[in-house]
Amino acid sequence: MSVNPVSEALFERAGAVLPGGVNSPVRAFRGVGGSPRFFQRGHGAWLVDADGHELLDYVASWGPLLLGHAHPEVTAAVQQAVAAGTSFGAPSAGEVELAEQIVATIDSVEVARLVCSGTEAAMAALRLARGATGRDRCLKFDGCYHGHADSLLVAAGSGVATFGLPDSPGVPAALAALTHSLPFGDLAAVEAALTAYPGEVACVIVEPVAGNMGVVDPPREFLVGLRELCDRHGALLVFDEVMTGYRVALGGAQARAGVTPDLTVLGKVIGGGLPLAAYGGRAELMRQIAPAGPIYQAGTLSGNPVAVAAGNAMLRVLRREDPYPALNAATARLAAGLREAAAAVGVPVQVNHAGAMLTLFFCDAPVTDYATAKRSATARFGSFFHAMLERGVYLPPSQFEAWFPGTAHTAELIDQTIAAARDALAWCVANDWPRP
Repeated sequence: MSVNPVSEALFERAGAVLPGGVNSPVRAFRGVGGSPRFFQRGHGAWLVDADGHELLDYVASWGPLLLGHAHPEVTAAVQQAVAAGTSFGAPSAGEVELAEQIVATIDSVEVARLVCSGTEAAMAALRLARGATGRDRCLKFDGCYHGHADSLLVAAGSGVATFGLPDSPGVPAALAALTHSLPFGDLAAVEAALTAYPGEVACVIVEPVAGNMGVVDPPREFLVGLRELCDRHGALLVFDEVMTGYRVALGGAQARAGVTPDLTVLGKVIGGGLPLAAYGGRAELMRQIAPAGPIYQAGTLSGNPVAVAAGNAMLRVLRREDPYPALNAATARLAAGLREAAAAVGVPVQVNHAGAMLTLFFCDAPVTDYATAKRSATARFGSFFHAMLERGVYLPPSQFEAWFPGTAHTAELIDQTIAAARDALAWCVANDWPRP
């Protein structure tokens, strides 16, 4: 008899009315096998599924919940905001405050525009880069995911990597041809592309710490080199910090690296768990966006008062408490514990981490780009995922995603996770561990 009958029944119902039974592909568990859990509530570092099982959560809504589920200040802000109205379709004080908080904490952003999703923000930033430069081409990097906009869904990571889809049907070939995807970390390839298309490349867009092929933290020299090449060739540098913004540092990965992009894309943490994102940069660029300028972008729910209330509360806590030293230490402790657990049973792994982001790769060589990430033994990850789930730990259901520790993951919970991993790995090895 199934121990998850409610989740399984919900998934069967969902399959009749939702593509694949889900509203975002990785949730379907295709990367690990089995049926997804459906959840009913969360508190702190914990999720409770529809069958009443309590699971230690490292998905954290795919990154936004840096302070954990149902943080009291965020919850109170949302409750107060929703009592006053769910949407106005007009300006409110909350959106001004959130933009001011972003400008105060992200050095490269002088003016910001709020939108509803990271995909929307990246798409708008790309349009702005093309409009401002009068150029059409864009450079991105293999395994870096910038949302599912047509212009950026080329050699992407995240769910595309999980399902082995290098591109997507429905993306016009002529549009895809304007996006050139290069090996992550390869400055020579960037210089060659910029030289091959003189005066045609509008921007280089990059995750300054990759998270959608799993976590890959590039050498600082790579980001510095991108800045120099963009300056030399008249292209804009765009940092996609949807995942890293406010997670690896208060000022994002750009503050951590000391490299200033022209445009920054933000999401996840700035919404406190509600649908909210933003893009921003130098004033002279951002004021080319309508209605200040001719480059059009709009959104009915942009700056939604409930979402910005959550975001404001989240950023106020982060600015007041500065949790980053403790978060970095906790993530490093988890990474070391996972390495030790794997070594104890003779399983080759690589554990990459940056700030409060981590990925455990099942391979025996360093993971430095998409090509090396793809060498990971995904079948082994699937076995490990389910073994951890049985031990009460909920991980991202894909080898090519990041784990997201947060402030609610206490030292005791980190140790509990390491112990579960040690036991899970030992069980996997003893029970027909899949060959790499």
